[in-house]
Amino acid sequence: MQYYDIIAESYDELHGEEQRKKLEIISKYIKPEEYSSILDVGCGTGICSVWQHFSVGADPSFGLIREAKKKGSNFIQAKAENLPFKNHSFDIVISVTAIHLFEDADKALSEMKRVGKNKFVFSVLKKSSRSKEIIKKIDLNFKIRKKIEEERDTILLT
Repeated sequence: MQYYDIIAESYDELHGEEQRKKLEIISKYIKPEEYSSILDVGCGTGICSVWQHFSVGADPSFGLIREAKKKGSNFIQAKAENLPFKNHSFDIVISVTAIHLFEDADKALSEMKRVGKNKFVFSVLKKSSRSKEIIKKIDLNFKIRKKIEEERDTILLT
């Protein structure tokens, strides 16, 4: 994660447009209720916090969390493999272009499933050497409703 601490101040400039495009696609399919709670795992600088129903973002990088907190206060430093939330705390759990960076994808998926209720969105970087393996793990753990092939990612909605 040290890399992300180093580039934190320029993250939005480097990856913001790409992430906003993915969020725009996801927003067409996920329509949170007025009081929905959302967890963004691997939130980076909090680009998903622009959602009206944004709840909490978690990321292991202190630098990215520092940048995210400039956009709001609902960001915490935490690894996906050890989320500090009670079971079934969130209506929607999303993870956009982050899962390939997790140390243990199985544990992270288990944790996201534990803290989520019934809606999950995963965006998997196609060029990752682990992308096929990760998509298979998601398919084994969640019922995929829709698979969207975006330019750089495969987006899975459950």
